Formats: sequence, structure tokens, C-alpha cells
Amino acid sequence: MSTHTIALLPGDGVGPEVVAEARRAIEAACESSGASIAFEEALIGGAAIDATGVPLPDETVALCRRADAVLLGAVGGPKWDDPSAKVRPEQGLLGIRRTLGLFANLRPVHPHPALADASPLRPERIANVDLLVVRELTGGIYFGEKRLEGPAGAERASDLCVYDTAEIERVVRMAGELARGRRGHVTSVDKANVLETSRLWRRVTTRVMAEEFPDVRLEHVLVDSCAMHLVLRPAHFDVIVTENMFGDILTDEAAVLAGSIGLLPSASLGAPAADGGARVGLYEPIHGSAPDIAGRGIANPVGTILSAAMLLRHSLGMPAEAAALERAASEAIAGGTRTADLGGSASTRDMADAVLARLAAAPVA
Repeated sequence: MSTHTIALLPGDGVGPEVVAEARRAIEAACESSGASIAFEEALIGGAAIDATGVPLPDETVALCRRADAVLLGAVGGPKWDDPSAKVRPEQGLLGIRRTLGLFANLRPVHPHPALADASPLRPERIANVDLLVVRELTGGIYFGEKRLEGPAGAERASDLCVYDTAEIERVVRMAGELARGRRGHVTSVDKANVLETSRLWRRVTTRVMAEEFPDVRLEHVLVDSCAMHLVLRPAHFDVIVTENMFGDILTDEAAVLAGSIGLLPSASLGAPAADGGARVGLYEPIHGSAPDIAGRGIANPVGTILSAAMLLRHSLGMPAEAAALERAASEAIAGGTRTADLGGSASTRDMADAVLARLAAAPVA
């Protein structure tokens, strides 16, 4: 039996705490099915800056390149929070995404019925919400040329937003493929009434969907309208596909539907292997480093555990193990275990223990 290697990048703040629990969850899920997993750990973000002077050391890049998948905690914190600094933790995250060719970020949002009271929206608003945001990850304004010129007090700044046809095609294609396995509905979000990049986005999306996914319903929505409807009628959405900055903003808004950002996972995926095998991927909870609670053992590990489930499904080809882990997390929540972000008193370890107990009670077939 071959051994799968998972690169662990705990990062900063609560990252090491939640990654440790997700590792336990992966070990438990794979042990019950007999799969062989090896873990190797490396530095990224602020921890890497402190140790090496750079946010993404060469050793980390080398590990991630040879690993079958990457599990990341979080990067950043007050210690490295100067946005004008030339070296910042976030550069490590952007760098590893670019290095591994991770062009699509998947963020599922499916509020748990037992946590309806934790959402700021009325229960009827979040009933039947099950959406997936597919965010383009390596293009757009975050990666465009940045300029700051002029004397102090009269500076002029610019950030260039650039997209080409191929970048749009590949992320839209992924959204179409995912929609086929769901409810067959793609919402493409842009700002085509103002931005030239959005007009290109809309033309390319329309063509790709018509030529390759005629069985999938496509609608175009302006980003400001989408932001409104995520609150007013979130159950309308199935798969949302959008560019980098819009996706960054909309996914944080959508996260609120679930009641806590600590519950939600994400997967950053690249192209399929040349032999048609699993995609390379980096998996992380969507929450940040939460420096205010770091070291206190109260962070919610569920988002990271569910990210680990996505890792098993998308990169290791273990759908049964992924489903078992997801089911165990759902049952732990339904059973009443709550961390502080959900109004409870369970510790990070308590929450993970509750998930592992449910997994042990119904192991992978």
C-alpha cells in the first residue's frame, strides 16, 4: 500500500492548535480504512519570518511540491501587521498558491440546522442553504502591478487588475463541473457594467458554459446585487463563480450564514494530474489567525477538520473517509458540543474529541 504525504503548515495564531486537531481527525479516518498517511511539517507566514526572515522558505516550497496535499492553519497577526512592510505573512500564502498553481478556491456554505440560532439571519432565511463559491485565486487585482508615487502628502497609488481568457476559462470550467454534481446552477458574479475585466469575464463565461455545459443553468449577477441577495435569499444560489477580490469579499459575507466563521472549510485546487488523477490542493479553514484567542485552547477546530475532509476527497481520492469525517462533525454539533464562538464552553480539544467519538462509533466502511 502506498503512503500519502500531507504537508502541515500550522502557521500563526490559532493555526497550530486547529491543525493539530485536524491531523488527529485525518489519522482516525484513515486508520479505520487502513490507508497509510505520513505528515511533514514546515513554516509559513509570521512564524517563518521570525525563523528565517522570509514568509515562504525554500524548504516549505520543496515539501509542498512533493506532498500529495497541503493542510494550512492561518497566517498573520499584530506582530507583523504593518501593511507597508516589505515582508508580510500574507506573502507566504499568496506565494504558495501561485507556486503550486492553485487557481480555484472552493468555499462551501451549508448552515447546520442545530445552529440556526447562531446565524444573524432569521431561521427561515437560511433554511435549505447549500452553496459553493468558486473563487479565482491567482489573477486579478491582488497579483497586478502596484504603484505608489508622488511626494508625501500628495501620493498617488494604483493597483492593476488583469485577467486573460485562459485564466477565466479554467475556473469557469471547474465551476461547471462542480455544478453538474450538485443542482446544475451556476451564478457568475462580475461588475460588467463598469469594469473591462468583468466584461471579458462575462463573455468568456457565457461561451464556456454554452459550449461545454449546456445542461447547466447560467445566470450573471453584478457583485453588488449578489452581496444583497446572499442576505435576502441565500438558498437561491448553488455554485457561485467569480474573480479574486469579489470572491474574497463575498465568501466572508457568506460565512456569516453558518453562524460562525470557525465552522467553514476551504480548498484551493490546481489542475488535475496529467494521468487524470487527483488534483494538487491546499486546504485551510477560512478564519484567520485569531490572535486574541491564540494559545487559550478555545478556537473552533471544525473548519479545519472539514478542510481535512475536503483534502481526503479532492487530493487523496478518499471520498468514503471524507464523508465519514463530515458526518462525524455534523453529529458532534447536533449532539450539542459548542466552542465559545457558538456560545458554548468546549475547548478546541473537546470539540475535536466529540468529532472523533462520532467517527469511532461509525467508522469508514
